[in-house]
Amino acid sequence: MGRAGLEKEPHQVAAMFDEVADGYDRANTFISLFQDRRWRRHMVRTLQLLPGHRVLDVAAGTAVSTAELARAGVWAVALDFSLGMLNAGRKRAVPKVAGDATHLPFADGVFDAVTISFGLRNVQDPAAALAEFARVTRPGGQLLVCEVSRPRTAVLRAGHRFHLRKVLPMMARRFSSNPAAYSYLAESTEAWMDPKDLGKTIAGAGWTSVAWRSMTFGVVALHHAIRDEH
Repeated sequence: MGRAGLEKEPHQVAAMFDEVADGYDRANTFISLFQDRRWRRHMVRTLQLLPGHRVLDVAAGTAVSTAELARAGVWAVALDFSLGMLNAGRKRAVPKVAGDATHLPFADGVFDAVTISFGLRNVQDPAAALAEFARVTRPGGQLLVCEVSRPRTAVLRAGHRFHLRKVLPMMARRFSSNPAAYSYLAESTEAWMDPKDLGKTIAGAGWTSVAWRSMTFGVVALHHAIRDEH
């Protein structure tokens, strides 16, 4: 079993997620210390979606976040480039599409919102993906990015680093079918941009009113933005 490198070659990343697909949701819940469900609820509340809205959930994996969106009464579609992940979520009754975040198979302006949870850092070119999200979102529509972050204080950063480098590998060996994939998770988390830089990247890709907030002592950041009206 393998893992992707930080160059994030798409076929390697997809193959890595294919390998962990069957046990992914269970492993994710334990490794996030049961916070993943809370983060999904915050995502839905932040968007304030209306019944009938059309939402694209990118890097949706097993569609667990897509199903959470659908419960709000919206039409939500899951997109992922890992067929293994989509297949693992086959029991979730939402539309599922295989596709690349940087080349979305949808027309311009067809969605009211685009979401991506813990997937943007796995994309080889995040700026290109964010521009593509803007393309398929109607003017005035919303973007929500839920992604890993780093705590602000030195003490919390040290604790977070310990969790990534020591605790996470032990938990991965216990709960994941491919512990090496979680080495990539730790490395990609430490290499990821901070919330301010991500906010600038979002703003440079056709989004306005970019705002973010930290959650769970700063280990996760929630970015919200509006599609430029022009």
